[in-house]
Formats: sequence, C-alpha cells, structure tokens
Amino acid sequence: MGELVTPGRPGTLSTPPAVPPAERGGSHKLRTRLVEVAFIVPAVVYLLLFFGYPVVKNIVMGFQEYTTKTFFTGEAPWVGLANYRTVVGDAIFDRSVLNTLLFTAGSIAGQFALGLAIALFFHKRFALSGVLRSLILLPWLIPMIAGTAVWRWILDADNGALNRILSAVPGLDLSPNWLTSTSLALVAVIGVNIWLGIPFNMTILYGGLQEIPEELYEAGALDGATGWRAFRHITWPLLRPVVTVVLVLGVVYTLKVLDVILGLTNGGPANSTQTISTFSYDMSFRQFDFGAGAALGNILIVISLVFAVVYLRLNRRAVDE
Repeated sequence: MGELVTPGRPGTLSTPPAVPPAERGGSHKLRTRLVEVAFIVPAVVYLLLFFGYPVVKNIVMGFQEYTTKTFFTGEAPWVGLANYRTVVGDAIFDRSVLNTLLFTAGSIAGQFALGLAIALFFHKRFALSGVLRSLILLPWLIPMIAGTAVWRWILDADNGALNRILSAVPGLDLSPNWLTSTSLALVAVIGVNIWLGIPFNMTILYGGLQEIPEELYEAGALDGATGWRAFRHITWPLLRPVVTVVLVLGVVYTLKVLDVILGLTNGGPANSTQTISTFSYDMSFRQFDFGAGAALGNILIVISLVFAVVYLRLNRRAVDE
C-alpha cells in the first residue's frame, strides 16, 4: 500500500533521482551569495548616492564656471584650471592654508594629549568613574550652534565669564579680546575645538586600553616595568593601532571644521581664523562662485588623502621595524 509503481513495469518501486553532492553544495553557495548581495546592495547604493555622487559632482564643479546663473540656464561652461588659479592666486589663500595647518596641528595635539590622559585616568577603576565618563561626553551631546553660543559668551571681552574670572584673581589685570584680537582669535578657536574633540579621543583610546590584558602589566611589574616604563613598553605598542585610527580620523575631521569657526569668529578678525573650509564656504555661499568653492573643497580632499596615505605608510613601516 502506498508503493510507487513504475509505469509499464508492475511491481517495481520508483525512487527519486539522486542529486549529486556537488549540485547540492553549489545551490547552497548560490543562496548564501544571494543573501550576502541582498545585504550589501542597499549599503552600496546609499554610499554611491549620498557620498559618491556629491564627491564626483564637487570634482566636476571645480572645473566649471558654476554660479547662480547655472541654476536658471542649466549651463556650466568648462573652464579647466581657471577656478584653481583664481583661488590659489587670492590673497586670502596663503593665510587660510597657514591657519588650516595651525588649527589642525593645535587641535589634534590638544585633543589627543588630553584625551589620552583622561583615558589613562579612567582606566584605573574607582567610584563614580562611569558617571564621570558620561559627563565628559556632554560636548558631543550639545548642539553645535548652542555650544558655540555659550563659548561666545564665555570668551566675550566685556562680559565673558573667563575674563571675569581672570579679573577676580589678585594681582591680575587682564581682559584679553579673545575673539576680536588677530593674535588671540585663532588660539581661542583652537581651544574650543579641543574641548569638542576630547570626548572622541577619550572614548576610542579608553576602548583600546580596555583590550590590553592585565596579565601583561602584572608580568611587566615583576621585571620592574611600572609607571612610565609600563606605558612605554606595554601600553603604547599595543595601543598604536587605535592611535592610528584616532589621529587619521581626527585630522580628516579637523581639516573640514566649519561650524565652530563660523559660530565664534566667522573667519575674522581680518581673516585671522580663515581656513580652507571657511574660505570655500565664503566663495560658495557669499560670493556665489560655486566653482571656486568646489575647487577649494577638492584641494581639501587632496590634503586629507595625502596625509592619510603618508601617515598610514609611516606607521606601517614603524610597526614592521
């Protein structure tokens, strides 16, 4: 009962054809690959639309005469390197390049040094360390426009909190023009950007410190590697991959900082805080020369790529040695 009989041959059972193992394995791999592609395609499409297209469009705009007229006519004549010659020949360009280098170097040095020091401090567990670590993340949580507004009040020459504190110190009669002095404005902007970048550096470096086994410190202590020696021979070598990530991302982000400078000094006074990013913003959205602004943006992209490639190669060579 229930037997399958082959037509024309009574009494013989019919068995389904056997599927070769190679075919079964191939179909399983195909399904797995299709699932992988289904997960990857949305991410690739997103990157192409929201990252790839803007970058390519910016590169093309750098070689076009792209102005407000283009939005009405749809015409953007090809001008080759004319936009680059215009921005490089501008009197503000040299000052903006120098300010960009000073701003980036000062910000990265301050953020990294303080972030590492705080990470090392919290690496030693103590009461309320988790609460204090959370409080250090506040600069990340505060909207940038609100943060810069608060710092403008703190650094105000007449009614700012910082100058009031300085004037209250016995023997000090100081009232610096933090945001209106050509010699102090860049220092003030760097200080505010350091304040903003400390949480990022501290968080990433603290995570790297947590991955270092405690057994290494215990073994090092037996050989006399404590304090500075433990940091030099154990902590720093094992933390170098994390340091590479922090520095590369920090430099790339700092090179394009715009909102902090616009909120505090707007590039002034007398272009003393003008950087390549603020110069690009000024050319694009104040002078409405979008081609020249795009050319400055492309220069900034090249600087970021050159730094990333050079630093990564030097770091890899140092690790190999």
